[in-house]
Amino acid sequence: MDNRKIKLAFIGVVLTLFIFMDGFAQSAKPQTPVYVLVHGAWHGGWCWQKVSNILRANGAIVYTPTLSGLGEHKNTLDSTVNLDTHISDIVNLIEMEDLHDVILVGHSYGGTVIGGVADRIPERLRKLVFLDAILLENGQSSLSIQPPAVQKAMQQAAAHDGGLTIPAWAATAFGVKDSADARWVNARLTSHPFRTFSQPITLQHPYGNHLPKIFISCTVDMLPTIVPFAEKTKKSKEWTYYELVTGHDAMITEPQQTAALLTSFAR
Repeated sequence: MDNRKIKLAFIGVVLTLFIFMDGFAQSAKPQTPVYVLVHGAWHGGWCWQKVSNILRANGAIVYTPTLSGLGEHKNTLDSTVNLDTHISDIVNLIEMEDLHDVILVGHSYGGTVIGGVADRIPERLRKLVFLDAILLENGQSSLSIQPPAVQKAMQQAAAHDGGLTIPAWAATAFGVKDSADARWVNARLTSHPFRTFSQPITLQHPYGNHLPKIFISCTVDMLPTIVPFAEKTKKSKEWTYYELVTGHDAMITEPQQTAALLTSFAR
């Protein structure tokens, strides 16, 4: 083999090694965490502002969608908005943004939504995080899991506009005790579409669709509706359980701790 052929062969080996090492380096880079944060009843994507700012400052990609008929989308409210609508809101976002390995977080009522999302598109999700959230089994609704007296009260509350919505609770009901925070929250809460509470969820797969499931319990003045879910997940080997010593709206009352927990789930 002459010198020219030896030189070309050497260059080829070097280029092959360079391409291999570059590909290895790319695959070894830490994956950028992707979060989709789903709010609870009467809230909107706005409630995640403090948490999303912290997560983005730490390099994460964060989406905080507002569900149909709520927040800045209150103008889209009509009698067709139900639980399926809200599940589709999040499915459509994830698909249209072409998101993968999503850490999907649902707060309170948002737990019913992310449970439905996981049933439909598990291949795009990495983990499910239920922040002081409602967990619905197949055939249950957010209304049906309530005690009879609460069901009746919710139905009566919805009668104010012919069964379209349930008026918002005050911020203090969600554990927001700081006066400035409470004013900020109260100014943004909107009536919640009643049919998202009354429509039973339809699940085709086991709950969570075989994805890792995390429950975070907010232990200060716990909402009675949430207590059974906290107790269930705390005892279950199928769940990872955490606690935050704060009220129900942890993303507002303890944003640093909430963001720190969410960040830990990306490791």
